[in-house]
Amino acid sequence: MLVQFQFEALRKIKWNELATRFLFGGAITAAAGLVAQHFGPAVGGLFLAFPAIFPASITLLAKKQAEKKSAHGMDGTIRAKKAAAIESQGTAIGTIGLICFALAIWRLLPRWNPAIVLLVAVSLWPAVSVALGALRRGIRHSWRRRHPISS
Repeated sequence: MLVQFQFEALRKIKWNELATRFLFGGAITAAAGLVAQHFGPAVGGLFLAFPAIFPASITLLAKKQAEKKSAHGMDGTIRAKKAAAIESQGTAIGTIGLICFALAIWRLLPRWNPAIVLLVAVSLWPAVSVALGALRRGIRHSWRRRHPISS
């Protein structure tokens, strides 16, 4: 399954799907605020770093993939699970990039100019995420070459 961004798909998003994402994101952010209020900002910040719309996105993605297959009279469960797994992997990789962003801010801010620290951290997040994504694809392709599916 090839993952790609399609701008025309934005026009097909229904308002109730946007509302679901908004509500999930808001609820997770509010929960992080409550955690921060109770346990302090360091612990609350960890919860706030959670990809807030991930639960809604993964649910809607799986639903859409299943609907696509069932429109052609097929069971879309396997495709929905694969799409959800790929989305989860991408979210995990992006979260590792976010952790690198946070570590850069935490370690560099006491010593460097805040503007430079922000520039470094903001550059580090996508750089780490893209590098890990490329590494993951390389490992997957290498494994597939060494372990071909036998008929």
